[in-house]
Amino acid sequence: MEKIRKILLSDEEMPRQWYNIQADMPNKPLPPLNPATREPIGPEALAPVFPMELIKQEVSQERYIEIPDEVRDLYITYRPSPIFRAVNLEKALGTKSKIYYKYEGGNYSGSHKANTAIAQAYYNKKEGVLRMTTETGAGQWGSAMSFACHHFGLELLVFMVRVSYDSKPGRKILMNAYNAKVVPSPSTMTAAGRQILEMDPDSPGSLGIAISEAMEIAVQDPYTKYSLGSVLNHVILHQTIIGEEALLQMEKSGDYPDVVIGCFGGGSNFSGIAFPFLRENLVNGRKTRLLTVEPSSCPKLTKGKFMYDFGDSAGMTPLLPMYTLGHNFIPAGIHAGGLRYHGAGVLVSQLLKDGFIEAKAKMQRECFEGGILFARNEGILPAPESTYAIAGALDEARKADIEGVSRTILFNLSGHGHLDISAYEKYFENNLPDHELTEAEVEQALSKIDFPD
Repeated sequence: MEKIRKILLSDEEMPRQWYNIQADMPNKPLPPLNPATREPIGPEALAPVFPMELIKQEVSQERYIEIPDEVRDLYITYRPSPIFRAVNLEKALGTKSKIYYKYEGGNYSGSHKANTAIAQAYYNKKEGVLRMTTETGAGQWGSAMSFACHHFGLELLVFMVRVSYDSKPGRKILMNAYNAKVVPSPSTMTAAGRQILEMDPDSPGSLGIAISEAMEIAVQDPYTKYSLGSVLNHVILHQTIIGEEALLQMEKSGDYPDVVIGCFGGGSNFSGIAFPFLRENLVNGRKTRLLTVEPSSCPKLTKGKFMYDFGDSAGMTPLLPMYTLGHNFIPAGIHAGGLRYHGAGVLVSQLLKDGFIEAKAKMQRECFEGGILFARNEGILPAPESTYAIAGALDEARKADIEGVSRTILFNLSGHGHLDISAYEKYFENNLPDHELTEAEVEQALSKIDFPD
């Protein structure tokens, strides 16, 4: 067995540009639409919510966008992040394949979310914004944005999905430590939240609801802007620092992945590691498979419908072309809270539709089993979201062994699970139920979509 274990880059080797997949997509994504007129909207329609520089990045067709020095200065506190060869995991599996993982949990937020939080806070501060609002599912995004906003002198209000607010108190405390105000969603603070609570006082909440609440507050004040932790093009752009580093690290290792894997909520961590490798496929003729793994309880990629839908529950966003379960869909309360989103990012949706990436769905308990196997052999307790990528990697290794071949597998370990101990406690107590959304339930969820004429 080779002794390759940890592959590092120096600060000087850290990429200085983000990669924009839009430059190389054979079929460009469909435009966002005004929900009232069904006409394409221009960048100006986003101005009440986002700073202009992020809007420019959202619609940019440039292949590369420079990382500002102020952003890079903060990146260097935890980047380049390492790639590890999972030698002990390989031994435990008895596999002939090589398994690598890019570890994004070594920063202040414990996840990949810091990569875009720093960039978004920087651009908002640069344009004179004083306050930010955002949503968070499991709390990784809220934690990332809390520190980034405090660093750049911005106030932050976080709407945290209630089921996670109740089950993950450590994340709320971390956000408070970084000087953010955290509110369980749905809340009585907004009209969107009050409407949900009138219908269901015990609503567990969803990312769609939390997005509606955060946007509602933001549009009321010209000095307040909204930030999103996944889904949007500019968020995915910032995350490509992961894949750009991974390309350099795999070159150092002398290997190149046959398959690249990431879990899936809205698309940011999968896209972050996968899109630079997809560029190599599209531009340089490489043949790497790009696989994303989502929960069986929230299977928008594998069971959802490609259509125009809102990105939030209250219908405050433009209509976006995406794979969706319907903006009113409230998923089961699985512990991978960051994966409980009704839709998929526009870029990922178009690429899946065109056959450039693959998607599969997995049950919660199987993923936790993979997470425990990984922790016991590699010494890192993964975030519940990351266990879906681990389960996907294990599937690929086992499949390769059955086929009698050796593959090189790379996955994104998007964060650690040190603040998710309660989820692992439930797993060990055999109190972590599986849930699979049926086709009938999908049809029912989609039937509730009621767009204005």
